[in-house]
Amino acid sequence: MDTTQRTEQQRSADRRRRELLEAADRVVLRDGPHASMNAIAAEAGITKPILYRHFGDKGGLYAALAKRHTDALLDSLRAALDAPADRRERVESTLDTYLAAIEARPQVYRFLMHPADGGQSTDQGFDVGKHSAPLLRRMGEELATVIAERLDLGPNSQQLARVWGHGIVGMMHAAGDWWLGERPCSRAELVRSLADLLWGRLAAAGDRVGGPGF
Repeated sequence: MDTTQRTEQQRSADRRRRELLEAADRVVLRDGPHASMNAIAAEAGITKPILYRHFGDKGGLYAALAKRHTDALLDSLRAALDAPADRRERVESTLDTYLAAIEARPQVYRFLMHPADGGQSTDQGFDVGKHSAPLLRRMGEELATVIAERLDLGPNSQQLARVWGHGIVGMMHAAGDWWLGERPCSRAELVRSLADLLWGRLAAAGDRVGGPGF
């Protein structure tokens, strides 16, 4: 098989994978954490064995969907951090970007972060509880990298950046999860309150020399 043929086959496989993920997204938007392989296969117009052939199992499909949505969220968070604004505005914008994302697609959020009834893995739903921690760890490491690149935190700067990165992500996740379920206040009020909690130490930290600034 020549290189051109292999390249075309790879493009075709990538295109088919995107189509299947889009079908899975439609089911997740409708069913949330109760999305099933049967429903996704039906939405895509294929049999379940074909779906398994592309993703291996439920875990493989979940991981692909999680990467798709986490990549998009991280791109949005980076854009908020890079916006031409003062530091306080960028902090609030970053918090708001996360909360706006889970508010806009709550079923996707629940699929990624909450297991189906009782956390039981059945043919009717995905057991996603065991997968959510790696997503949060990935976001924490990404934010830690941004902090380390932009802020001068003094001695042990790299370690402190990781503490802050994971701590901020944990705060956003816990507060956002509670807020999405109860809606005790407006999104803007929650953003301001969380920014107030973070602001003291963030306001005091200097920009890293040679970095893009924070």
